[in-house]
Amino acid sequence: MKLAVIGAGSTYTPELVSRVTALPVDELALHDVDAERLEVVGGLARRMLARAGYAGGLLRTGDLDAALDGASFVLVQIRVGGQQARLHDETVPLRCGCIGQETTGAGGFAKAMRTVPVVLELAERVAERAAPGAWIIDFTNPVGIVTRALLDAGHRAVGLCNVAITFQRHIASTLGLAPERVLVDQVGLNHLTWIRAVWIDGADRLPELLAEHGDAFAAELELPRRLLDDLGALPSYYLRYFYAHDEVLAEQRTGTPRAQTVAEIERELLAMYRQESLDTKPELLDRRGGAFYSDAAMGLVGSLLSGDGVHVVDTRNRGTLAGLADDDVVEVPARVTAAGPQPLPQRPLAPELLGLVQHVAGYERLTARAAVTGDPVLARKALLAHPLIGQWEMVDALLAAGVL
Repeated sequence: MKLAVIGAGSTYTPELVSRVTALPVDELALHDVDAERLEVVGGLARRMLARAGYAGGLLRTGDLDAALDGASFVLVQIRVGGQQARLHDETVPLRCGCIGQETTGAGGFAKAMRTVPVVLELAERVAERAAPGAWIIDFTNPVGIVTRALLDAGHRAVGLCNVAITFQRHIASTLGLAPERVLVDQVGLNHLTWIRAVWIDGADRLPELLAEHGDAFAAELELPRRLLDDLGALPSYYLRYFYAHDEVLAEQRTGTPRAQTVAEIERELLAMYRQESLDTKPELLDRRGGAFYSDAAMGLVGSLLSGDGVHVVDTRNRGTLAGLADDDVVEVPARVTAAGPQPLPQRPLAPELLGLVQHVAGYERLTARAAVTGDPVLARKALLAHPLIGQWEMVDALLAAGVL
């Protein structure tokens, strides 16, 4: 089996490589358009695999066709425009009075507009060069919109985010349990989800978690405890952009953009990766973000191979969440078979959740279409539809400031 990683110059890649030997991978192909980064990150990957006793082949290449040829799984983790584009996405909206975040709101829109065309072009190459029935696993943000565009174009794709597995591992640690015993029933859209149940040995332990550890969860999410109690659910940390909008906006206007912090961490990581003595994933990588990324990715690949397992993924709704269209892309627990993810049945969303989900689902539909067509009217409609924007004067200001 060949596994191709597109965007392998990412500092995330050692996280992924640390888990490759858990699967029957005969060849690992690492591709990136940045030759220098690929050389540095690929060098560490080679040393890590050697330390782990990996007997398969390792291809480090800037030739996309060579990376894709015969691949059964293609993991997409690209960042179009690099960290400089991320800084743009986080700072331009602030000048217009909008939250500056790279995956939601105006910043997420800008990222989607430049990323979707590139990913779709990549997917066409996958269809031409990869093994028959190859899976595209998208980790590239905004995952929900990118996955929707891939599925709309007829590609065999599933989206993946690390939010659910991060909650799962944290909850397991809190309860002193092995992670595999914990299933988080996380539902909604990518970066707009709530955990409505925590299943352990067939019983929902969420009420107990909220009662005994609600203060700690609230502090980590930077949201009031009473909000968690009112919702009866654990919101994703991305919900703070909605539930504490004005507070976050004030913080962003006076704080250091996350893009600058990440860029500095990446410089340190790449310097470490250049050390020939390093052959393990450095602890600093945990500060980069994307916790448990490798576990989520390799776990999903393993289930697509074995035809067994439950994972929280981004896939078509197909009636799973009432009130959304069948072709909307939702983030829900799914039983993963060799034929792909089959969402587990879900009870209807409460009104206070459904209204926000429907609002953002409309935005995602418009943005996916705008990114494919380049239609400026669709772009304006998309921005107008987003609940973090929603005012025509702000839309005009964002476009005039160069959010696209």
